[in-house]
Amino acid sequence: MQPAPATPRRRTPRRLAAGILLATVLTSSIYTSLTLAGPPPAATAIVALPSMSAANPTAVQWPEFGRGAVGALGFDGILDSHGPTDSFPIASITKVITALVVLSVAPLKAGEDGPDITMTEADVDHYFEAIAENGSNAPVVAGTVLTERQLLEAMMLPSANNYSVTLAEWAFGSVERYLEAANAWLLAHNLTGTTVTNTSGIGPSNTSTTQDLVALGSLALAHPVLSEVTALTESQLPGAGTIRNLNTLLGIEGIFGIKTGTDDESGACILFAATIPVGTRSVTVVGVILGADSRAERDSAALGVVRSISAGFHEAPLITAGEVVGTYQTPWGQRADLVATESVSVLLWQDATVTTTAETSPITTVTQDTRVGTLTFSLPAASSGGARTVDVPLHVTSGITYPDPWWRLTHP
Repeated sequence: MQPAPATPRRRTPRRLAAGILLATVLTSSIYTSLTLAGPPPAATAIVALPSMSAANPTAVQWPEFGRGAVGALGFDGILDSHGPTDSFPIASITKVITALVVLSVAPLKAGEDGPDITMTEADVDHYFEAIAENGSNAPVVAGTVLTERQLLEAMMLPSANNYSVTLAEWAFGSVERYLEAANAWLLAHNLTGTTVTNTSGIGPSNTSTTQDLVALGSLALAHPVLSEVTALTESQLPGAGTIRNLNTLLGIEGIFGIKTGTDDESGACILFAATIPVGTRSVTVVGVILGADSRAERDSAALGVVRSISAGFHEAPLITAGEVVGTYQTPWGQRADLVATESVSVLLWQDATVTTTAETSPITTVTQDTRVGTLTFSLPAASSGGARTVDVPLHVTSGITYPDPWWRLTHP
């Protein structure tokens, strides 16, 4: 007798439902775990860069004659120029070079007089030689004791040719050795368009370019003693009495230096410096005029440049501390403003412009006042401080936290 065949087991609806439920629970558990464990989407900043429109250029008032150039301390190069740019006789502006070269080997600090120097018969001879060549001069008496600073004042204020020789011989032993040092000094300071053949500037062979002379003027102003000396209207000199500065523009329109000169070949010349107000700041301009027919014409030209140049500068506020430049907006509805932490303003010349860029980090969470980026201003050469970049940190004004579990579960 054959056994009865086995009856196959059937899944009951209850068991099937339980399996589906278990699978659903497991799937949901895995989904929930993975969703909650994974990072939420990062938020990126929307940045509105500060903008600045270019200013309208203005004209510098140059004379119809000669040549000239002007720059400003802290600004790169020449801001404006007039006439030829080749080398030209510079007359007694040469004495600025003499002073700086002597001070390079016999340095003085502000307020110092330097060593005592006794005048000799050779110095008296230099005085009569200056008279004979119809050069500017100041009296000297053998046996008189002068300090180094007094020699500088005698050379720079009345522009005494004889004292330029005395100073060079004292510092270097001879004019020849001085000239070797002077031309090496010019090369070292990249004044390659300038040549000196004597200490005083008399004659046509002492030449320079207007660009070199603006740079030379900046070097003179940077020296604490020479800048003081060239700003003096007068001084007392043993053996000579009161000596007066031939630069009669001192104190007019902010002019405080630097050196005048007059020669048949160069005409009337001036290397000048002036402080002019611009907004809440001030600018020191350095300029030169060469080739005027008279001192009056030269002075009028220099004043024209100083009076007209101020309109070419303008103060540009680039950013203010606390200024909002962007926003983080998260997908789950949180927001944090992006603000600059520093104020930056700059002086610009004419229509010079500033380029602005920003770098920010994507964030998921962040605490209040955290640095999250940088605002970079690329400044042109025609700006205070010259060509450079300025970085301003960017911080968030509020924190951003993780989204709640429900948002994360409903936004996989």
